[in-house]
Amino acid sequence: FNQTLVMSGGLYSSCRTSLRSSKSGASLGSYYSLHSLNDDRVWALPYSIRVLLESAIRNADGSLVTKDDVEKILSYYSGNTAGNVEVPFIPARVVLQDFTGVPAVVDLAAMRDAVAALGGNPQKVNPLVPVDLVVDHSVQVDVYNDPKAVEKNKAIEMSRNKERFQFIKWGSKAFQNFRVVPPGAGIVHQVNLEYLARVVVNSADEEGGDKSAPVLYPDSCVGTDSHTTMIDGLGVAGWGVGGIEAEAAMLGQPIAMVLPLVVGFHLSRELGVGVTATDLVLTVVEMLRKKKVVGKFVEFYGPGVAKLSLADRATVANMGPEYGATMGFFPIDDVTLDYLTQTGRSDKHVELCRSYAKENGFFLVPETDAKAPRYDDTISLDLSTVVPCLSGPKRPHDRVALHQMPSDWKQCLSAPVGFKGFGLKPEHLDDQIEVTLGGGEKFTLKHGSIVIAAITSCTNTSNPEVMVASGLVAKAAVKKGLKMPAHIKTSLAPGSNVVTDYLIEANLLKPLEALGFGVVGYGCTTCIGNSGELDPAVTEAITSKDLVSCSVLSGNRNFEGRVHPLTRGNYLASPPLVVAYALAGRVDIDFEKEPIGTATDGSPVFLRDIWPDNQLIKQTVAKVNTPAKYRATYL
Repeated sequence: FNQTLVMSGGLYSSCRTSLRSSKSGASLGSYYSLHSLNDDRVWALPYSIRVLLESAIRNADGSLVTKDDVEKILSYYSGNTAGNVEVPFIPARVVLQDFTGVPAVVDLAAMRDAVAALGGNPQKVNPLVPVDLVVDHSVQVDVYNDPKAVEKNKAIEMSRNKERFQFIKWGSKAFQNFRVVPPGAGIVHQVNLEYLARVVVNSADEEGGDKSAPVLYPDSCVGTDSHTTMIDGLGVAGWGVGGIEAEAAMLGQPIAMVLPLVVGFHLSRELGVGVTATDLVLTVVEMLRKKKVVGKFVEFYGPGVAKLSLADRATVANMGPEYGATMGFFPIDDVTLDYLTQTGRSDKHVELCRSYAKENGFFLVPETDAKAPRYDDTISLDLSTVVPCLSGPKRPHDRVALHQMPSDWKQCLSAPVGFKGFGLKPEHLDDQIEVTLGGGEKFTLKHGSIVIAAITSCTNTSNPEVMVASGLVAKAAVKKGLKMPAHIKTSLAPGSNVVTDYLIEANLLKPLEALGFGVVGYGCTTCIGNSGELDPAVTEAITSKDLVSCSVLSGNRNFEGRVHPLTRGNYLASPPLVVAYALAGRVDIDFEKEPIGTATDGSPVFLRDIWPDNQLIKQTVAKVNTPAKYRATYL
């Protein structure tokens, strides 16, 4: 186990000290103390940079990591090294998804063959840091609106990927420090958030770790998926890397990176009534794209941070690649610790995380505190100014306020071909076609008609509040007698089985299923383009009239052609808005003035009639989202 080998000695062994519980006083292990550096420069560093510093002093051996590397980090401000020098970073672990992770396992197998050919012991070739591979990118929405959709889609997935899955299973048994989360468990980033992440690592708990002299250190990870950044919402430094970098990290080699500039993102007040975490992250994406934060860390601070749930933070952190940052980091605080308890982590581990973070300078302090960090640049947002919104039709940072959707869509249709235009000529703006499905249902398709509506992606399915909100919208809609247009391909693909469990307990899964949003599988699905085929009649109608048809999804990317080849307009939206737009059947609806549909008594039903109260959402989540569900799912 590489971390233990390095931590058994090193250039900064004098910084290694004992940690005792802040509650009981019991010894929890030893750690490399930033205080022991006796250097005031430490406390000006952003929390995310302190993670790099701790890793450097813990792993400093004069070869992979040197004293000069440590000094570069300490000179972040005083020596103007930020953005100008290269430093090594050894992450605590590596996370892989099945598409990009398989090549790494292939290379490990090839190394074993090479060692065997040279007369060595191939069993010695193993990852030197913990590696988790989550199979989540292979499931597709082939079957939907079917009570057996999960089982049928999983059977198709297993059939399509039999050889790959057999190889992955072999790897899980052949290599040490290598675990596989099998198909059907969830999405890698949500599983990482709810189960894999440690926040603080105890080396004694890791495979091959020294149980007699445990060392504690901040959890961190790199992953072969760009949205590895989601874990930053938990105070765990993580980001996406290429396959070569991931393999190097697996083999205990440091990742060489330019010491990043850090932009501080100040949050104040709190989100208003009817505003979701999805609305927040789409606003943040728009702001930070304009700020130009590519290659930088973004770190959130200010009184508004405490007003965000951990799930809200994870939603914001998830879309780091969309706003261009390497990380969108939320430091550890009480909300972090409460989430660990909420998701079934042990009281002992939560206490370890609390004691370590507070003792070693990783626990968020008020911005007025003497040990509060400085930032190279700052940006601010009053959370109360965030409004309901979507992003599209072709890029995640093209935010559109909900009330502006009708006019924005109209402009997009006739605007020149580009990110905000489809270049339709005036004589084709009103093109439409009558379609009859195989079951005899008749409907009209036109520009802006929705043909795919998907509650998908870890971005939102990891957030109990928006998931419960979608169920409450569905429940209210069903009660009023609203029906889903038959031509829309609807799906629900949670990022973990916990979501299904709490939706069932809240009596919200059945109304979602009644509108076609039944569970189709546990994986990325529509968010990565695994949306499956449309009804043949719908496909024929779109192609024959060259219609600009649309999708609405709770994902993180909406580039043209990504969701489905035939949906040229694609809008990112919160799960409850996905349900609402699907019921309306078109993206150009004015929810303030136009009804979504007609109730069984003939009265018009508006969005405001079925949108849930914030208090009801919170009460429902508090009742059904329990630690026992996470323990039952993961342990």
